[in-house]
Amino acid sequence: MPEVIALVDYGAGNLHSVHNALKAAGAEVTVTADPYVVRAADRIVLPGVGSFKACAEGLGAIPGMIEAMKERVHIGGAPFLGICVGMQLLADRGLEHGETPGLGWVPGEVRLIQPSDASIKVPHMGWNDVAILPHARDLAVIEEGEAYFLHSYHFAATDPHHVAAMTDHGEGLVAAVARDNIIGVQFHPEKSQAYGLATLERFLAWYP
Repeated sequence: MPEVIALVDYGAGNLHSVHNALKAAGAEVTVTADPYVVRAADRIVLPGVGSFKACAEGLGAIPGMIEAMKERVHIGGAPFLGICVGMQLLADRGLEHGETPGLGWVPGEVRLIQPSDASIKVPHMGWNDVAILPHARDLAVIEEGEAYFLHSYHFAATDPHHVAAMTDHGEGLVAAVARDNIIGVQFHPEKSQAYGLATLERFLAWYP
């Protein structure tokens, strides 16, 4: 029986493109705002575009959803993938439009990109390299390659060991985080063509 992948629907703008990409990667996808479905899922994907504040408020507005995610991921051990702002929500807090609490699953905060070189444009938009850090080479989900990014805020992790990959945009920026059965990617696999599809395929085959 195929695994059920719960794609959490909390109003994120990239929901449908992530859905299509997961299906192309071979997933049996259930788009859901139902905490009971999330509790029973084999894997959970949290998409996200826009501001940290708006996404955090949207997720928190679904009764029981955060609790269901915590139960299934932290107690049930289901593999979890956060994409773009869905990754940023893993942090303790975001500093976009004031301070907003995050899920606190990967310690750190989400800050504005502030390159020292004025010629470096913000947002960080377009194709860029994904460089795997040595301690994450056995992760089996993120690999070296080129992915599509679109963000003005970046994840500043408290523990460097939780950073799985970096990219460069006038300074080193976190491209992926990982902790136990949790993965977060700042880039958009749904827009990253063959590299993005391969990343999703590896996530679907990942048993941490």
